[in-house]
Amino acid sequence: MGKHYLNPLFAPKSVAVFGASDRIDAVGQIVFQNMLESSFKGALFPINAKSTEIQGQRAYASLADIEEPVELVVIATPPHTVPGIIEDCGVHGVKAAVIITAGFAEAGTAGVKLEKELVETARRYGIRLVGPNCLGIMRPSIGLNATFNKGGVKAGNIAFVSQSGALCTAILDWAHSNDVGFSSVVSMGSSTDVDFGEILDYLVSDPQTQSILMYIEGIRNARSFMSALRAAARIKPVILVKVGRHAAGSKAAMSHTASLVGADDVFDAAVNRAGVIRVQTITQLFTAAKALSCGFRPVGNRLAIVTNGGGPGVMATDRAVDLGLTMATLSDATIDYLNQHLPPNWPHANPVDVIGDAQADRYHHAVKACLEDENVDGVLAILTPQAMTKPLASAQALIELTNTHSKPLLTCWMGESQVADAREAFNLAHRPHFRTPEPAVEVFAHLSAYYRNQKLLMQMPGPSSHHIEPDVESANLIIEGAMQERRKVLTEMESKALLAAFHIPVAKTMVAHSPNEALLIAQQLGFPVAMKINSHDISHKSDAGGVMLNLSNAHEVRAAYQQIIDNVSRKLPQAKLDGISIEPMVVKPNGRELMIGVTSDPVFGPVITFGAGGTTVEIMGDRAVALPPLNGFLVKELVRETRIAKMLKAFRNMPPANMEALEDVLLRVSEMVCELPLIKEMDINPLILDEHGALAADARVVVEFRQPSADRYAHMAIYPYPTHLVNEWQLADGTELTIRPIRPEDAELVQRFVRDLSDESKYFRFMNSVQELTETMLVRFTQIDYSREMALVAMTEEHGQEVELGVARYATNPDGLSCEFALVVADNLTGKGLGQKLMTSLMEAARNMGLRTIEGEVLNNNHNMLKLMTRLGFTIQVSQEDHTIMKVSKAL
Repeated sequence: MGKHYLNPLFAPKSVAVFGASDRIDAVGQIVFQNMLESSFKGALFPINAKSTEIQGQRAYASLADIEEPVELVVIATPPHTVPGIIEDCGVHGVKAAVIITAGFAEAGTAGVKLEKELVETARRYGIRLVGPNCLGIMRPSIGLNATFNKGGVKAGNIAFVSQSGALCTAILDWAHSNDVGFSSVVSMGSSTDVDFGEILDYLVSDPQTQSILMYIEGIRNARSFMSALRAAARIKPVILVKVGRHAAGSKAAMSHTASLVGADDVFDAAVNRAGVIRVQTITQLFTAAKALSCGFRPVGNRLAIVTNGGGPGVMATDRAVDLGLTMATLSDATIDYLNQHLPPNWPHANPVDVIGDAQADRYHHAVKACLEDENVDGVLAILTPQAMTKPLASAQALIELTNTHSKPLLTCWMGESQVADAREAFNLAHRPHFRTPEPAVEVFAHLSAYYRNQKLLMQMPGPSSHHIEPDVESANLIIEGAMQERRKVLTEMESKALLAAFHIPVAKTMVAHSPNEALLIAQQLGFPVAMKINSHDISHKSDAGGVMLNLSNAHEVRAAYQQIIDNVSRKLPQAKLDGISIEPMVVKPNGRELMIGVTSDPVFGPVITFGAGGTTVEIMGDRAVALPPLNGFLVKELVRETRIAKMLKAFRNMPPANMEALEDVLLRVSEMVCELPLIKEMDINPLILDEHGALAADARVVVEFRQPSADRYAHMAIYPYPTHLVNEWQLADGTELTIRPIRPEDAELVQRFVRDLSDESKYFRFMNSVQELTETMLVRFTQIDYSREMALVAMTEEHGQEVELGVARYATNPDGLSCEFALVVADNLTGKGLGQKLMTSLMEAARNMGLRTIEGEVLNNNHNMLKLMTRLGFTIQVSQEDHTIMKVSKAL
């Protein structure tokens, strides 16, 4: 791995421990003892002003006494001493610190002040901090155990990142007795500086890490968390446990880490969209990791069960149904095959009961048939020891099958002494096995969720999903009008006008200011009509007696006008009334009442909700949530998760509802969320959907002021595909080009483009002799997070197919203010202006994201690139580390 800026933290060549001591059970004593016992492969210095020797090692009074550079310090001294130590570290060029000491922001006002001082000092010197109030950090492969955990851990390929130190110690203890090893263990503590995002970035590019496990209590920065999570999950399995699933737990977590805890279903929607698996228990965390590390290729959720006992098969089936899994329907070919190899009294269905006297050959045939059935996504094999059973031989038969099949095969050998040898065989083969059926089924559910979430991760919707442009300007004027009147709640008329600007069909509404005017409007609209109070001060009109429905003649309309005014004046005497809105009663005999909403989550920002609508919405509690932006695939997933989805199909005498119309409205709401950052809440309730289309019968929008940002989508946790950066351009010879941000589906085009470059161009771009991009490189180049990196590709069409002609990309540096660029153009287009066009477009995109500097490295014999850099006004200097490289930079 190249020099990552967090290397001093994860791969330090020298470590100093402040507070190292000989006092038994003091934190500093345990940390230093751990460093000694783990045989740290670097220089180690105990710092303690009161001792000349600690645990048999020469001790130092301060950093000044150490005559060689120190890369990492571990601090276990009282809180008031820490800012001074960080100052000292800055003076002596230390680049990273792990602060184990507690007593900062979590300890009240004085602690908050101390923490602020600490962070400011670290920033001034460019020191990166983990903690405070953390267990520490481990990197077993180099003997780094900078924690106060009692004892070390085995080296392995799992990285574990935790916000809780106490939980870390429990997991390390569990791992020790379950023979689980780690590439890294990071206890985050208060995350005042280095946060989840940066740790994940490091682990993604770490060759020692194959999967990442996380324990989360709360998220500080949703955008950086989501960006890093999505980048990580594209390359390595990420599995997490999040606590605070219920309000009481959330409060506890809030006070513990001072991080915001959002609604749990929103957190679920976010991590699903990031391609991550969320589990509920620590055991599930490791069993899911183990299953994913077996090389299984997770697919769908159709499970087949093979068992030699009816009871355990039923237990497994019950758990599968609880978890929403599908019990696979075996194909006719599979049934025929099983008929030939199983006793005649097998049940001829799934679960496949191979009968109590089954031995290895019967297990082999049954499991093989299920694995090879196209209707099956995974198999759970259960064995209970009976008189004729051969547990070890049956286990070996299945281990052989896992070597030739990639579908998940989970095993559950029940019992104890009779199956001990078989369990040992599964262990040696690194195959996941379980003592009872339920956890095995849970792991299959996690594998299928992983497959589904990886599909969600691949979705890259733009902010707009239609060719008919919305009238964003009119919508903004409506919101600004309310803001100028210091109102946050838009009237029903304004709310519907907002929807209409985004082409969402709304019920026509007019406002009357007298009984006679009400009558004239009702006659113009046509009976029957609905009448509702129109007031800025009333958001729930029904509760105030401000709604009357199904008024079918002039007499009823006139009477209703006065009655509504009287009701509201009695219940809400302070409310300012502005007439009564009148609209036709939406008569849709086959209409289903739905609700589409927008809420603002304190962590993840805008969230779109969908479910059953009407007046019973709170009681029904039928809602599914999704993070915008949405596309057709994500909208279908959102609808599918609700109970009301079943009622949208044909049932009783009702024809199926118009799903295209519903999907269209949801996509339009997603556009509204992207383009109108001032929307805080929105309810379309009811949205009436029948076989002909959808109609918003009522709408309510709440807005709130937000500081304008250079980043137009700063309010969103997931950055939309930046369609505003797509533009058309022409080469001097008239060749038509499209310059646009890269997309995941461009992988093949990118591979072909790199393959066709000359060896020299490849060397200039990658600074090594890359011939072909690896799968991992392709993922990193094409599945990008547009909020922190950008890749603009120049495309043209040849023989009806897109062809890539060049690419310019930048990646934001950890300071959030500068970025590093790379540029490459097809060899036959050098000197035709394409490189300059791509670079100017890229610099404009970086400037619009609030970046201030763009920089890069160019080989000193890459004369064309250096000429282009001079033309664009870049400063060019020889690199101090390597004289064959020129450092180029420009203020944006």
